[in-house]
Amino acid sequence: MAQDDTHQEHPLAIYFWIWGLLFVLSTFSYMVDIMGFESYARWGLILLFMFLKAGFIVAVFMHMMWERLALIYAIIGPPVVLLVLIGLMAIEGDYTVLTRLNYFGADTTEFAEHH
Repeated sequence: MAQDDTHQEHPLAIYFWIWGLLFVLSTFSYMVDIMGFESYARWGLILLFMFLKAGFIVAVFMHMMWERLALIYAIIGPPVVLLVLIGLMAIEGDYTVLTRLNYFGADTTEFAEHH
């Protein structure tokens, strides 16, 4: 069998460093609940740590860090587009609810306090 010249070995140390970093990020994620963060700060921190952990897992353990840029865009691009569209739908949904509450004469401050 011919040996593949493009094959490269990755040092084990990077996997151990990322594993440790994932452990630290998970600890920070649990600390959000222990420290008693609430509302947008709580959810923002939880989502931040979640995306960081997912990014490290995809980049290192799924070897995306060593792939071609075109393949990375082909895999990462569609979920990013979906997240943007979901965000736009959430904004439109809030606008629709507030418009209906305003049109039917309901008190919109109650809705604003819950969001």
